[in-house]
Amino acid sequence: MATIFSKFPRNFWVANTMELFERWAWYGLFNVLAIYLTSSIDTGGLGFTQEQKGPLMGTVVAILYFLPVITGSIADRLGYKKVLLLSFGILSTGYLIMGHLTNYNLVFAAFFFIAIGGALFKPVISATIAKTTNEKNSSIGFGIFYMMVNIGAMIGPFIASKMREISWDYVFYLSSGIIILNFILVLFFYKEPVRPEVSESMSRSIIKALKNIVVALKDIKFLTFLVLIIGFWSVYFQLFYTLPVFIDQWTDTTKLFRWMYDFSPRLAAIFGNGQGAINPEMLVNIDAIYIVVFQIFISGLMMRLRPLQAMVVGIFIASIGIGLMFAFNNPFYLFLSILIFAFGEMASSPKITEYIGRIAPVDKVGLYMGCSFLPMSGGNFFAGILSGQVYGSWSDKLTILQRDMAAKGINIPTISATFTQNDLYRYAEKAYNMNHNELTNYLWSAYSPGNIWYLYTGIGLVTALLLMLFDRIVIRRKVRSPEELEVQS
Repeated sequence: MATIFSKFPRNFWVANTMELFERWAWYGLFNVLAIYLTSSIDTGGLGFTQEQKGPLMGTVVAILYFLPVITGSIADRLGYKKVLLLSFGILSTGYLIMGHLTNYNLVFAAFFFIAIGGALFKPVISATIAKTTNEKNSSIGFGIFYMMVNIGAMIGPFIASKMREISWDYVFYLSSGIIILNFILVLFFYKEPVRPEVSESMSRSIIKALKNIVVALKDIKFLTFLVLIIGFWSVYFQLFYTLPVFIDQWTDTTKLFRWMYDFSPRLAAIFGNGQGAINPEMLVNIDAIYIVVFQIFISGLMMRLRPLQAMVVGIFIASIGIGLMFAFNNPFYLFLSILIFAFGEMASSPKITEYIGRIAPVDKVGLYMGCSFLPMSGGNFFAGILSGQVYGSWSDKLTILQRDMAAKGINIPTISATFTQNDLYRYAEKAYNMNHNELTNYLWSAYSPGNIWYLYTGIGLVTALLLMLFDRIVIRRKVRSPEELEVQS
């Protein structure tokens, strides 16, 4: 194993380290972003509604996943090192600025600015990994790369959760500071890879890239597959868009903390928030831990299935897992439901890109693979709608409380900078003569906000069913085996 690792050049390890830091910074903010945007002002949050949160997160991240088709052309023209420095400059500045804004439009603009930085980074780092691996070690090389992604995604939220207990400002300071470390790596350790000479102008390169997408999407069968996969990503991203808010609103994590404390006071101190509870992002982060531990095992099992079969099985399992996350407000169930979801994610997600390569015409494999990000873009957009307008109407605790107060004829003070969300909850507790947990349990029983699981699970199951029908009925082109692909390459 040591011999295999030694065959990778320095640039490979520098790129992987930069990926780890960039994912650390991104997920350090992203895993807590939904809570930050919607939490009461008096706790340091911005107090936005769910209807504001959904479009902000969904639209911006959708753009982030679409832009690499353009930014990849920019990198080929300007050079990887220059684009990396530009990316890190935008990211570091964006994280810092966003933490000092409270106006919705300005926060939206700052997050969009961060997305531009991320979009500049993504194609460069993936291309660097590709250029520093070969046919013999590319499999393990990209395996290491994927592992770095998940290590960063695991570390970032854990530390950010501790930082926000001190001040929400520290979350943004941390993300900005971690990106600055990447400046050092680029300036002193990263070597510009050999790139083909580009004779055409940047504008022509971008136009050509966009035209290539249009060419690929003219294949109705391919377009149909991409549209179907949007359903999976729409459900998948509820893990970040909705679950943290749902846990924060409806789940009493003090029970879990007390159980953990009885088992190990030190463990409780690590995962607790200093107030006798566990922050939602700590529980959501279990998904990344499961992936780091079980990905190789699950990938080994899925090798026995065709990519489409693995996708269908994975999406089906993930849909059950996401449903169980929302069906109950017992924090102990989250360990099992997130495990089920993670198994489905590990089975399906890696197979999507592989399947695209298998159904693509022999002379258009690269072109089709370049479109693999489009379903993630669409999935984020619709995830924002499901997490915004839909969750806000069906399951948002604040909305349900206001609806119930109106039905009972109780005066509802307007939420403002001087009368926060938490003030309204305290006001309602007095009006109902209930404590916080009693009020939560009453609203849960009366309005069943967990029923949103029917929608999330239903979207996932329908996606799995349609994919199965798509493979059997629509696809006429012979799906090439791995052996055939190897011969063709």
